[in-house]
Formats: sequence, C-alpha cells, structure tokens
Amino acid sequence: MLSDASYAKIDRELAKYPADQRQSAVMAALAIAQVEKGWVSPEIIEDLARYIGMPPIAVHEVASFYNMYDTTQPGRFKLAVCTCLPCALREGVAAGEYLKEKLGIDYNETTADGMFTLKESECLGACADSPVMLVNNQRMCSFMGAGEIDALIDELRSKA
Repeated sequence: MLSDASYAKIDRELAKYPADQRQSAVMAALAIAQVEKGWVSPEIIEDLARYIGMPPIAVHEVASFYNMYDTTQPGRFKLAVCTCLPCALREGVAAGEYLKEKLGIDYNETTADGMFTLKESECLGACADSPVMLVNNQRMCSFMGAGEIDALIDELRSKA
C-alpha cells in the first residue's frame, strides 16, 4: 500500500513506544500515509491497522475524529477556515462565507474541477492573526480578508 520509505518512517515512530503500546504511533502513521497518498482511504486504514497491530475501527476512529486527516479524497488544495469563537469574532465566519461564494461550494465539498476542498477548522492557535486558514494542513495564512483570499486562490490556481 505505502512506499518502503513511508513504512520506514512509521517504523521510526513505532520504535518510540513499548511493544505493547504500538497503537500510540497511530496519529503519526496516519500523517505519514496522508502525506504520501493525499488522504487516508479505507484501504490505507486497513493497512495501517494491520501494520500497527490494532483493530481497523480504532484507526478509523482516530482518522475520522481529527480534522487534519482526510477520509475522503480532497481537492488538490484543502482550505481549512477557522470559525472558532476568537476567529468568528474577527471575521472568520465572513471569510468562510466569502470562500463558499467564490468557490461555489459549501464546507466539506470539493469544486467540480477537483482543485479546492473547503473545510471548517477547529482552532488553529493563531487567534491574534484571525481570520486564519490552513492550506493542505501545512501553510498557515493570516488576516484573510477578501483581498487576501482572492490573492491566495489566484496563487494556488497558478500552481496547478
């Protein structure tokens, strides 16, 4: 399922825990798999469960609980908008609404061209910079008003 390099990374994570606590590496294993595959499919969840030695439902529970893992295939660019209270008080909800209108999709949807998936995020820990967004779980974007959102969308489209 995964490359040898990914299994080697997972092995390094597993080595951090006693043999009877291998399940402690599940979050790291999911992150490694998602970086390689772009999401954690049911097949990947089954494979990780087998590899780590835990029930598939337990891996699925972790993958579906945290919004950093994608259990459905996202678009090329996943845009997660923080709408928690501090961001909501500083236009986070408005930023999300603007993105919905601009992209023509709602939260948890992907544009028809497969380019963008829009997600509502839990706190990203950058309340002073709100509204904030996270692109592909890796790039934090701060002070995201309409102009900044337009520039980001243009930039991401140009990378495609």
